[in-house]
Order: sequence, then structure tokens, then C-alpha cells
Amino acid sequence: MAILNAKTRFMHIAENIPLLPYNTFGIAATAHRFVEVRQLHEIQALHRLGERPSLVLGGGSNLLLTGDVAGLTLKNSIGGITVVREFARKVWVRVGGGENWHGFVTWAVAQGYGGVENLSLIPGTVGAAPIQNIGAYGVELKDVFLRLEAFDWESGKTRSFDRPACRFGYRDSLFKREAKGRYTITQVFFSLQKPPHKVNLAYGDIRKTLEAYNISQPTIADVSRAVVDIRNSKLPNPAVIGNCGSFFKNPEVPRSVWERIRVTHPTIPAFDLPDGRVKIPAGWLIEQCGWKGKRVGNTGCYERQALVLVNHGNATGAEVQQLAYDIIASVQQQFAVALEPEVNII
Repeated sequence: MAILNAKTRFMHIAENIPLLPYNTFGIAATAHRFVEVRQLHEIQALHRLGERPSLVLGGGSNLLLTGDVAGLTLKNSIGGITVVREFARKVWVRVGGGENWHGFVTWAVAQGYGGVENLSLIPGTVGAAPIQNIGAYGVELKDVFLRLEAFDWESGKTRSFDRPACRFGYRDSLFKREAKGRYTITQVFFSLQKPPHKVNLAYGDIRKTLEAYNISQPTIADVSRAVVDIRNSKLPNPAVIGNCGSFFKNPEVPRSVWERIRVTHPTIPAFDLPDGRVKIPAGWLIEQCGWKGKRVGNTGCYERQALVLVNHGNATGAEVQQLAYDIIASVQQQFAVALEPEVNII
């Protein structure tokens, strides 16, 4: 099937397309119908024809496919990076939802725009970033977020969402909960810093890495390089071994839960939260249960980071899902702490 759009370019809806190249876990699955869009008017054309996607793909890096995808799979490839307004100390930037996230970070650092350097090398696309409220090394997307534009498949109109409207939480947002599947994010607007920058060195790993570089006054480029090196040292390359990065959220629990565990595990790490609770690293809990580096059939936990589940080759989505369930049960049994997947399981 082909749709002739307003700019006389054919947008083709293909059938029975393998999704193996479109997910970093390397899971073999098939999209019954598949279309790639590069402009908003193509999405609008689909809506006029009564189409609505059952799955919207960005980079496929936070996704576990457990079977074939019925209906229409839409690949968001809307691109473009544009400075829309400049101020004395900051700049507003509009980025297409299909832009590669790390590509955007690299661009920002090269322009001397700060705020996203701690989020270097996070896989995925810009449009998927607000859904997850991605974060790393003391920074979350919401810290630099201005607003976004998203196409509403129910009304057929484009809607703007500011930060409060997105209801950002820890690896969470409106788009991951009650509005899941209703919107396709087409543009994201960021507020970035002009020099002189205030770099975020809250995480010790960044400080240690910069010290190893003999850098005492780091630039945003130095911080970005340090984060890239840290991530490369801890996380597997999806091109080499299938994975989607951190599979589970770090559980946020009452301080009493952490104190209870600390009685038998005095070295348990934790990070204080503003509301009085603490965040316990999920990787630590999983490692204590003996999963780190363990292989189960075609799946397993990565040898350097227990938080990462991997596909050793030819694993099915159902196998990975079962491994996740087994890990959740193990942590619940040993620590009475509930782990929650960070990835979207389809």
C-alpha cells in the first residue's frame, strides 16, 4: 500500500517486516504492517486514512518484543536540530523526535551548549527520551526540558506539553502511563546553557575518571568524554551482544526497608531522596542474589553489570521476560523488595 502525500513523495506501508534490525535486544519478531515517517504531515495523512499505530519505534533501545506485532508499526524518523531562541546565558533548541539522542548530545557539546553532557551515550531517540524521562549521573531529561509537541491519534491534532503537563517521574512520564500509545512525539524543545558552564560532578565515577585524565577544571566536553568512557566500561555494546541497557529501575523504598536490609548487609549502598526515602541500586540487589554473570539458556545477566540482561544469541523475547520474572522473584524472596522493569515489554 502506498500513500501519496502533499509533497508528492510516496510513503509506503510494507507488510511482514522483520523487526530484528529495529531493536537493540536482537529479538526476532515481525511487524504485520510497517511504515517509516520523516515529516509531521505523513503522520497526519495516516490519521486521515483511519490508521493508528499499535507500536511506535524510536531507536528500539528500551524495548523487549515478546512476539510479532499486530497492526501498524510506525518508525519515527522525524529529524532536525534548530536553535529557535538565544539569550545571554541560555539557548532554546528544537529537535526532531527521530533524531538519535547521543547525536544530539554530541551536537550540543560541539556548539558549547551545556546541560546534556551527563546524558551522553544513552541509546535511543530524542522523541523517546521524555517518555522515559531518561537520566544518568545526576541529570534527568526534565532538568533541561522546555516543552514538546506530540500528535494526538485520538483527536488528529498536534498538542504542546510543558514540563508540568508531562508529569515526569523517576524513569516515568504521562506518556508511559495513562497516555501510553495515544501520542507520537514529533518535536522536543530544550533549554541549554551557554558558557560559562556549571558542570554536574555529583557522581563519584565522573570525578574519578576526570582525575585519571588529570583534569581539575573540566569542560562539558570533558564530562561527556568521561561519561562515554564509563558507560563503555560497564555496559555491553548492543552491536556485539543484544541488550537494552538497564532492565530494571532502582527501587525507591522507605528508609526503614534499607535499615532492615543493612542489619544483615552492612555495605548496602543507598542514595537519599528528598522525600525521606532512599534509592537502592537494583544491580546490587540482583548481584547479591547471585545473578551477575549468570547465563540461562540464550539469556543472562551481563558479567560487568547485573542490571543489564543480555541476549547471548537467538534468545526469544519470552526467554528474556522469564529471566526478568525469575530475577524479580529472587530479589523479592531474599530482600522483600519489588523490582520494576524499566523497559517497555511488548
